[in-house]
Amino acid sequence: MKKIIVGALVAISAIPAVAAANYPDRPITLVVPYAPGGTADALARVIALNLGKKLNQSVVVENKSGASGMIGESYVARAKADGYTVLYDATPLSINPALHTLNFDPAVDLAPLTMVSVTPNILVVPTSSELNSIEDVVKTAKAEPGKLTFASGGTGTVQFMAGELFRQGWALEMLHVPYKSGGPAIMATVGGQVNMMFTNISSSLPLAKDGQVKVLAITSPKRNALLPDTPTMAESGLEGYQVYEWNGMFVPKGTPDAVVDTLQAAVREVLQQPEVKAKFDSLGADIVASGPDDFAKFLHKEFAKWEGVVSKSGLTKQ
Repeated sequence: MKKIIVGALVAISAIPAVAAANYPDRPITLVVPYAPGGTADALARVIALNLGKKLNQSVVVENKSGASGMIGESYVARAKADGYTVLYDATPLSINPALHTLNFDPAVDLAPLTMVSVTPNILVVPTSSELNSIEDVVKTAKAEPGKLTFASGGTGTVQFMAGELFRQGWALEMLHVPYKSGGPAIMATVGGQVNMMFTNISSSLPLAKDGQVKVLAITSPKRNALLPDTPTMAESGLEGYQVYEWNGMFVPKGTPDAVVDTLQAAVREVLQQPEVKAKFDSLGADIVASGPDDFAKFLHKEFAKWEGVVSKSGLTKQ
């Protein structure tokens, strides 16, 4: 009887290892916690198509949008940790804990797989604006506190957080004007209803090239090849300022190491493919393809940064 019990226990304990060795043997669901049509969704679909070919299995994108990404994030955090439910997320994941009481802990319940890419924001003003540099913005804001306005797609969005980090960095009084989404916010900026907006380079570069907005600065530490003449925030006097709309992939906590290794290696290979890189480049996204440990370190800094910004802003957690 002892031998039977021991043998059964050994067999049961070997099941996860066997499953990991055969991974993947069925389709993988890549959950995007945002609506179709955005940058994260577009890049996730590029990865899904090519990852499926690499793994010889279908990788199906499933949009579970709502609540700043929290619905889809919670869904993956509670999914079975077998590598068949993967989260493709973005910067709001690192902002949400500072603003909302969550029913999961993203730093604990989700295991970082790889940081896919980073996309800088740009600070834009209407073409007719008298503001032509960060120096102009700072001087005007200090001379007339509360007069200048900055738009966003809503409190808690990357656009808002970038503006708030800017405002705090220069110790300025500026008025935040939230819109229902980024689209109406950038149109209000184009039309001059607001003074400025921090916006994703991929979505607003066409407006800049068409002369509908002026670009004053970029939020990355280095200049971008798509806007080589646009200075960084650091060059404009705000040292240490850095805001990215990053994209990354996660699996539920407890996913076997072998599965994580297989997925991460496959994604890294996909991101090295010329046609994939070309798509990312066209959207102003810089491919990173980091390992889980480096991604975890980056996230730790992001959580702390946005927690600090929210704390200084006076916003209360909902």
